[in-house]
Amino acid sequence: MLPASNRLRLPEDFRRCIRAGGRSGGPLVVVHLLVPTPGTPDSTAGAQPRVGFVVSRAVGKAVTRNLVKRRLRHLVREHLSVLPDAALLVVRAQPAAATADYAELGAELERCLQRCLRKVA
Repeated sequence: MLPASNRLRLPEDFRRCIRAGGRSGGPLVVVHLLVPTPGTPDSTAGAQPRVGFVVSRAVGKAVTRNLVKRRLRHLVREHLSVLPDAALLVVRAQPAAATADYAELGAELERCLQRCLRKVA
């Protein structure tokens, strides 16, 4: 489970991250990463990164969507230390994520996240 301080909740934060952030995708997930530039109101020093998830009905029924969301939440928690301060991360599950196992989701998330971080650096 993600701590409350690391959860992305507001719809405008989701929109801003998806529209203005860098994107990297694969067959299982699409990762959107927005790192605020220093000096902007969003770039509060020492602010923790926040993460949100989008798992649509195309992934499957409620039980399947919740399973995918739980797996992604657990996998992202392991990568929080890699994210820059005040970063916004949105992880969108593709329909193929419903049939993927934990290791496949983890490898895909790692690959997409590394690609996004390389674009930012």
